[in-house]
Amino acid sequence: MSSARDTPLKEPTPPTAPLRKNRDFLKLWTGAGISILGVRVGTVAYPLLMVWQNGSSVDAGLVSFAALLPVLLVQLPAGVMVDRWDRRRTMIVCDLVGIVVMGSVGVALLFGRVSLPHLMAAAFVEGAASIFYRLSERAAVRNVVHEDHLPAALSQNEARGRAAGLVGQPLGSSLFALFRGFPFLFTAVGHLVALSTLLLIRQDLQTERTAPPRKLHVELAEGFAWLRRQRFLRAAVGLVAGTNILFQILSLSLVVIIKDAGDSPAVIGVIGMVSGIGGVCGALSGSWFGRRFSVSTIVMGVFAVWTVLMPMVALTANPFALGGVFAGMTFGGALMNVAAGVYQVQLTPDELQGRVSSVAMLLSSGANSLGPLIGGFLLGAVSTTATVLGVGVVMLVTLIISLLSPAIRSAPATPVMTPPPEKPEKAAAHSPDSEEI
Repeated sequence: MSSARDTPLKEPTPPTAPLRKNRDFLKLWTGAGISILGVRVGTVAYPLLMVWQNGSSVDAGLVSFAALLPVLLVQLPAGVMVDRWDRRRTMIVCDLVGIVVMGSVGVALLFGRVSLPHLMAAAFVEGAASIFYRLSERAAVRNVVHEDHLPAALSQNEARGRAAGLVGQPLGSSLFALFRGFPFLFTAVGHLVALSTLLLIRQDLQTERTAPPRKLHVELAEGFAWLRRQRFLRAAVGLVAGTNILFQILSLSLVVIIKDAGDSPAVIGVIGMVSGIGGVCGALSGSWFGRRFSVSTIVMGVFAVWTVLMPMVALTANPFALGGVFAGMTFGGALMNVAAGVYQVQLTPDELQGRVSSVAMLLSSGANSLGPLIGGFLLGAVSTTATVLGVGVVMLVTLIISLLSPAIRSAPATPVMTPPPEKPEKAAAHSPDSEEI
């Protein structure tokens, strides 16, 4: 583990006010939430615009590809830059980029001048900026809340993201139906609101940087090396990467199940909405579970729940039953994200937050595109029931590995966080004046 465990620690002082009175956190949470919702709305509108504007599913695929490409190309270097640059300035630039890029799409539609290259460029730039923004905001949370409030803060962040995903699709579709440029203008306004709240935050969003910048690959290697030394995180990321592929296969199987049952595609949307509600509930309960169970217990418990629920997808085509099953799985996923996220943020040195988060995200989700590919071949070769049951078997193997793995069982109940260096202005982070509404 990190050498931080061998450093004598001072007894942390208790927070002076509840999290709901921390004005800086509320500004960060609200602004980032509106920005995330705007990005979700814009993402939904890209394929709609290409299909309705040009009548081309190929163009829709190209724009969606451009929007997802930054996850592979930008994620790792973004982690380095977030640790190297000032986080507040980085987020401000990201919001400004979003305002200009999304505003340009809205204006182009207003004058009937939109083109495929313009939209692909806008999708890529917006996607890249959102990665920088998300990594910066995640790393900044620890610097605006008391350490006792960190589990609740990250739980609320996870719930915010789930809620944005839940609301983004119907909102984006509805705005598009009114006027094709509205989703992009909405996204631009979301960035403007996020920028305004960010400028009002008084606390520093990072500890002081003393080490000079080095070569990109050297700093990136530090993120990989630090994560590799953490037995629990290393093992958990590997297992979660496998489960993410399984969920991609399940999602494709659900489409086939609903089609074969003769139900409307709208049923899939309803199941997705119920599943999203499960995710919001799981995220909001994350801090409650985190206070009572170790992160190891939560991860193994969620794997056990998934092992039970995944095969149930093959046993029914009833939309209500499927909605309940997917809601249960999403509840567990959100809960585990909160528990593992708190553990990682508490354990990671502040100057490594961006790199470690970007490496973990890439390793856990980078192979997601393999899921639909594998699922498509399986569904074409065998029945839907066999495919889903096969997913259940792999999940059972994953559970057994987690139960037998010393690395998974090695995580302590409460990870130790090294307090950041004290500065005069930092003391105000939890003073009555800074947290008073």
